[in-house]
Amino acid sequence: MPFARSNGFKVRFEVSGDGPPVLLHPGMFQDGAHWAHAGYTQALSDAHTVITVDPLGMGASDAPRDAAAYTLQRRVDVVTAVLDDVGVERAAFWGYSLGAMTGYAIAVYAPERLTRLVAGAFDPIGGFRSAVDQAIDALGLPADVDAYEIVKQGAYANPYQAALIDAGDLGAFRANYDAFSRQPGLHRELAASGVPMLLYAGTEDPWHQPMRQFAQRTGSGFFSIPGADHQRGWESAPEVLPHVRPFLETDAERRRPQWPGCE
Repeated sequence: MPFARSNGFKVRFEVSGDGPPVLLHPGMFQDGAHWAHAGYTQALSDAHTVITVDPLGMGASDAPRDAAAYTLQRRVDVVTAVLDDVGVERAAFWGYSLGAMTGYAIAVYAPERLTRLVAGAFDPIGGFRSAVDQAIDALGLPADVDAYEIVKQGAYANPYQAALIDAGDLGAFRANYDAFSRQPGLHRELAASGVPMLLYAGTEDPWHQPMRQFAQRTGSGFFSIPGADHQRGWESAPEVLPHVRPFLETDAERRRPQWPGCE
């Protein structure tokens, strides 16, 4: 089992395929193997060196119970440590949900490590709360309710994720969520990063509209998955891959999109 080390913690990763490198980062309550389970890894490995990561707190990686281990900078450190261990200076990055947030952070704090960024289903403008607040309102719950159990129960709808949760460390999950749920949007810094971006979300995902708005304002790529909510967007590899593969395989120019009003 290959492991990298980041800030004293072990990080599990896998490498398959051959070609330009692309690192796949999963979302909350997912591990790196989830990309293979959902049909992405094999589809990409014929043309790419595919690196999948178990984020801290998931799978075979260490599971710290302190939210300080899951700050944006620490998440960036995890990814760059894996790239260093593999011997890759720059790679494409593809993340979904929490993984997309991690990709935004890498584009902001370590843009020199990315060739391009694919981000699925996370709001770069309002951050985590923009979707959760809508869900709480739709369920008729008090605004100050702890949304952790709502998010966890949503993940339980997928049998693969349910098995991961049951086998995992609940204290680490909670610490990871506590850090994740407090992260704001990074839209201004992200727009100035110079990293070519392709964003996407299901039309029924609460994060669809802010992602499309960000893409329109910055000239970034964007596509929709018709009728898909947050979970269905992840499960839609046949609809997603035809958009993402050309983006990964095109020699895109690094550019510097700007959020309106930014210098």
